[in-house]
Amino acid sequence: METLDLDESERVAALLDAEAKATALFDEVVARSIITPGATESEVSDAVRDLANEMFGTRRFWHKRIVRSGINTLEPYASKPPNLVIESDDICFLDFGPIFAEWEADFGRTFVLGDDPAKLALRDALEPLWQQGRDYFDATPDITGEQLYAWVVDRATEQGWEFSAPIAGHLVGEFPHKQISGTDITTYVAPDSTAPMRRLDPTGRACHWILEIHLIDRERNIGGFFEQLLDVRPLDQ
Repeated sequence: METLDLDESERVAALLDAEAKATALFDEVVARSIITPGATESEVSDAVRDLANEMFGTRRFWHKRIVRSGINTLEPYASKPPNLVIESDDICFLDFGPIFAEWEADFGRTFVLGDDPAKLALRDALEPLWQQGRDYFDATPDITGEQLYAWVVDRATEQGWEFSAPIAGHLVGEFPHKQISGTDITTYVAPDSTAPMRRLDPTGRACHWILEIHLIDRERNIGGFFEQLLDVRPLDQ
């Protein structure tokens, strides 16, 4: 069935299924110790790519695969930093956008090798701030991307972190969502994104969103990243 023929409940189910597969993929990355000292970022990226194919037959990713470690964790999505070797006490994050049966997932997590307290604190700050952002989204029916971005940046600053990323999320959906929903600033959680996030796309279907959190500890030159679906969730949440 073409994705355009699906009703809204089927679209939500497909997005949740794609995210569940992405979660399972990342769980298996940990189980297989793919993020290991001595591996390069590109080697980890290729290993996750191959694992996605092994587990789900997934060969396509709707955005570039990102593995960042050490000082590279400071870099925003658009950067192309040098390919680093992961160290024994490193912090690193993965940002992958696999396509499952023509549906996009976008999933990011941060991993700490070793027991450095500052790196663990940064990792552990990510999901709570993401949850606070979702709670604010839930409580603000007419929220715009600009308003959510400003709120997340303010909370990050209050909590002692730097939020330097130019966006804090974006639309997600049927691949390729950018051709369906447009590419202007209103498709992002970002400054100048002034359209209500709860709206219909140009095809008349509900917009769905990813919220992403990129925090930086500038003093220690480390960063962390967390992202997942913002506006839809399993029934048990």
